[in-house]
Amino acid sequence: MKRKIFVSIVMLCLVTLPGLAQMMNPTRWSSSIEKAGEDTYTITLKASIDPGWVIYSLDTPDGGPQKAEWTIDEAGTGQVELLGAPVEKEPKRKFDDIFKVDVLYFAGKYEVSRQVKVTDPGLSTIHATMTFQACEEQCVNLTEEFAFAIEPRVAVAPATSPASEAAAKDDNLWLFFWLAFGSGLLAVVMPCVFPMIPMTVSFFMHGDANKAKARSKALFFSFSIIAIYTALGLLVSFLLGPGFINWLSTHWLPNTFFFVIFILFAASFFGAFEIVLPAWLVNKSDKQADKGGYAGAFFMAFTLVLVSFSCTAPIVGTVLVEAARGSILRPIIGMLGFSIAVALPFGFFAFFPSRLGALPKSGGWLNTVKVVLGFIEVALGFKFLMVADQTYHWGLLDREVYIALWIVIFLLMGIYLMGKIKFRHDSDLSHIGVGRLTLIIVTFTFVVYLIPGMFGAPLKALSGYLPPQESIDFDINRIVRENVKGITAASAPVTPGIAGEKVKYAEFLHLPHGLDGYFEYEQALRAARAADKPLFIDFTGHGCANCREMESAVWSDPRVLEVLRRDFVVLALYVDDKTKLPEADHYVSEYDGKKKNTLGKKNTDFQVKKFNSNAQPNYILLDSRHGDEVDLVPHLLAPPRGHDLNRDAFLAFLQQGVKEYKARAGR
Repeated sequence: MKRKIFVSIVMLCLVTLPGLAQMMNPTRWSSSIEKAGEDTYTITLKASIDPGWVIYSLDTPDGGPQKAEWTIDEAGTGQVELLGAPVEKEPKRKFDDIFKVDVLYFAGKYEVSRQVKVTDPGLSTIHATMTFQACEEQCVNLTEEFAFAIEPRVAVAPATSPASEAAAKDDNLWLFFWLAFGSGLLAVVMPCVFPMIPMTVSFFMHGDANKAKARSKALFFSFSIIAIYTALGLLVSFLLGPGFINWLSTHWLPNTFFFVIFILFAASFFGAFEIVLPAWLVNKSDKQADKGGYAGAFFMAFTLVLVSFSCTAPIVGTVLVEAARGSILRPIIGMLGFSIAVALPFGFFAFFPSRLGALPKSGGWLNTVKVVLGFIEVALGFKFLMVADQTYHWGLLDREVYIALWIVIFLLMGIYLMGKIKFRHDSDLSHIGVGRLTLIIVTFTFVVYLIPGMFGAPLKALSGYLPPQESIDFDINRIVRENVKGITAASAPVTPGIAGEKVKYAEFLHLPHGLDGYFEYEQALRAARAADKPLFIDFTGHGCANCREMESAVWSDPRVLEVLRRDFVVLALYVDDKTKLPEADHYVSEYDGKKKNTLGKKNTDFQVKKFNSNAQPNYILLDSRHGDEVDLVPHLLAPPRGHDLNRDAFLAFLQQGVKEYKARAGR
């Protein structure tokens, strides 16, 4: 008897302590508010993050890990107006292999600020809430609340300028520089620019007897090109502010406008019309260039920019549009990279005029470059329409529709390169050279790569340019799985042991690897009791990267799947799901005194109250024969488990739970 009591105490300690240990918060927060102007304030939140832990940015893309959410209560009541988007300092970026998207995250420290305007003269306190997920080996969902007194204070300027704040949000300027540089190289081989290289260099070499002076003028000409284009970038930067840039990135109006602009650019490249500047402007600049000297070199560069506008405008416009969707430094960086690439050939051949003979002769291949760029412009243009479509749920560009458009666009491009399609300014194609053949092979290979995406393939290399995987209708993997299980979109699976009862939330929630299961505790508990099986509870989240990794690396083990199917009733509780509960099911939590009105909040509250844990993934093996006790920890069949990619250990965990369940039943 004593031995049984001792074993029970030891078992209770083993079960209870891990649950207590999981109640964690790896962040420590501070906050401040400063008066920035009349009725306007800057609110700043700062967090110190424990080593090894990360939290995800407010700007984490949909379909990725769970992003942070910052709400201000008084904004919902009209007492406070939000001025622009929150500005986060120094996020890090990486490609997430689980979610197949680029994610923004913070390690070590986190700082975010935003400006608000108080519209209610009687308001004395602003209340803010930060809801976020912190991840290491496990993820924890946390909420921090703040209150700010807004009595008048001495106006204090923001700690950082808008330029530096926006720059902090864009940690990839170097990549954008090189992309813009590549665009400049493409502009060099446009029909309006390429023939001017030998003409311009020859003008400098033959117009001055002093070769050194001629070279210096040619170099000044090249630097003038850089200055003119970079000045355009500066102009765009000063015209745009961080709030306007955020609006450009997310609102349907600018994204739809950019889509139309890209299509017009493509039509120009196809030869439908030319984008030209007024003739008087070109002629006036040309007259100034005839004066000679360094002033003449500058105006000759200006004339080059104006004359080549019909060819370079779509490329310059593309760079500026992409630049305007980032920080206010991007237009400057973009135009700098673009202009250096355009000016480079002029400076090079000014120093080495003997190399002019190595340049290929102008011809029909120049127009081919334009048309190929036109096809690429069309494909990229749909990216902007996709942003608007996904943000506002228009349903125009689901994943398979978008991929189908790209397949057609690049298929037509390949056929064009073969000479089977001709545009207005194309020459007859008598033969196919090695370079053109290589481009044809690359184009058709890309088309073949796209085709499986129509049937649910992830197309990892293009994850940043395609709609999310969830938007695809014809996912062959899902269809096969549902046919095997006899499930259709119109009928949810029926609960075993409870005749005629359908699984709640199965219309939009699913378990991995074709497992059958449940998404509400009460229903799953009834099913487990009816089947006389223990309950396997998976506390998970849509944005939980470690949860997806466990499902991919551990749950996929055939031994694990067999035990889950045969010996357990599986319950997945999503702690971040935003589905609204029926009003009759709303309640105020005894734990934190807050109203729970969504499925995710209900599941989080259940995890904290019953198992004293707020971590995900969190795997619980529960004896389904318990009563309705408040504390379920004594009814655990094994210590809870979190993120651990050891398959054998996870299998042993499940087997331990089955063994304990049978032992308690006296089997």
